[in-house]
Amino acid sequence: MEIFSALLQGFATAVSPINLVWAFVGCVLGTAVGVLPGIGPAVAVAMLLPITAKVDITASMIFFAGIYYGAMYGGSTTSILLNTPGETASMVTAMEGNKMAKSGRAGAALATAAIGSFLAGTIATVLVTLFAPAVAEFAVKLGPPEYFLLMVLAFTTVSAVLGQSTLRGMTSLFLGLALGLVGMDQISGQARYTGGVPELLDGVEIVLIAVGLFAVAEVLYYAIFEGRVVETQNKMSRVYMSGRDWRRSVPAWLRGTAIGAPFGCIPAGGTEIPTFLSYAVEKKFAKGADKEEFGTRGAIEGVAGPESANNATVTTALIPLLTLGIPTSNTTAILLGAFQNYGIQPGPQLFTTSAALVWALIASLYIGNLMLLVLNLPLVKLWVQLLKIPKPQLYAGILIFATVGAYGMRQSAFDLVLLWVIGCLGVLMRRFDFPTAPVVVGMILGPLAEAQLRNAISIGEGSARVFVERPMSIWLLVVIVAVLLLPRLWKRVQARRGAALPGGGVRP
Repeated sequence: MEIFSALLQGFATAVSPINLVWAFVGCVLGTAVGVLPGIGPAVAVAMLLPITAKVDITASMIFFAGIYYGAMYGGSTTSILLNTPGETASMVTAMEGNKMAKSGRAGAALATAAIGSFLAGTIATVLVTLFAPAVAEFAVKLGPPEYFLLMVLAFTTVSAVLGQSTLRGMTSLFLGLALGLVGMDQISGQARYTGGVPELLDGVEIVLIAVGLFAVAEVLYYAIFEGRVVETQNKMSRVYMSGRDWRRSVPAWLRGTAIGAPFGCIPAGGTEIPTFLSYAVEKKFAKGADKEEFGTRGAIEGVAGPESANNATVTTALIPLLTLGIPTSNTTAILLGAFQNYGIQPGPQLFTTSAALVWALIASLYIGNLMLLVLNLPLVKLWVQLLKIPKPQLYAGILIFATVGAYGMRQSAFDLVLLWVIGCLGVLMRRFDFPTAPVVVGMILGPLAEAQLRNAISIGEGSARVFVERPMSIWLLVVIVAVLLLPRLWKRVQARRGAALPGGGVRP
């Protein structure tokens, strides 16, 4: 009962007029930040930190929290309508959501993304309310071997489910891993694969890769291969979800929430792993006509699941931040800096020393999720109007936003050249059916996996046995082997069954 009384006090603080205004402004700004490609919540929070220097800390944290999860809502909009993710977490949404938009179901895709985000965010907030200290205590017990194997699991899953060929998926993944090695070595400090270019000492910016492979490549591919084709306007069959869409979305929302919530508690690469794992799960669970929509007309489960996983991860990432002072993403790292600017150090004592602040922040999560649902659902009809803009003007606008966003990060002309080189690479990958998402995943998780592998080997004193000496490591190894082998074994079993039936199949 102490938790509920503290939460009620938090609501009393959060619903004050000034705090509601800050929450609303944060949600609106966050949605806008998510829509614009190249500008993520981390950049937005960092830019707005000086503005709130004289603002009350509770209002300031509520404002930043609104930007934080508002950006995750907004990122799905351009991913679905324009195949241009505003955030790396929205890459998976773009894969099926944009195909739904092209087949006239943009309204259903936007609706399932908004409702799934609200449901997952609310459930995850309940988890933050009830289980923050206990979950964080479990997460801190995981060591480098578990983190490394968790990332290997993400690599194998992503490469196996994206694209038409596992070989092409693995090739794209290794390209991303290679790009992730560019820059200063995390441990020795030596420059690697920079070619003597000073701008590459800090590595290749992930925003450049994501915007180049998705936004710029989309525009160039259209201009080169599709620009001469006169396309008819997408027919909007409906703006909202049908009964069949609801039946398919509800289980995907719940599965995505169950996958995403635990990942927010561990520093294992942010929202990318749970969103890709959710996509893989939905593709495996789909059957018959529903499965045939994946990669063709667009499967609504491929939007509902990853969007729920995304928002569940974002919300539960506050657990280790508040209870341990450990940020698990770029944005939570900046939020940690915001706390420290006010002389407050998040950690186990925060719930006692600054209880009013913590519970007001948690209460604002419930309010913010409701605000975002109310803001986003009525705007579905408005967002869908983007599809009526002629393609040349629309794509010119995308290219301008992408270029300005890329240049705005470091004001570097080299970044613009690199952006266009990456865009041309994205065109070639699309032309020859190489999936682009594994490149981004490999680049994001590659350096993290390398660091965790080195730490794990150090713990094992140079022996790889450290990966089979811990229960969680063994369990993860079993899952990785299952992901790699079970689909192939299942295909062989199905082929043999088909060959055994009268007139069915040919024995391999």
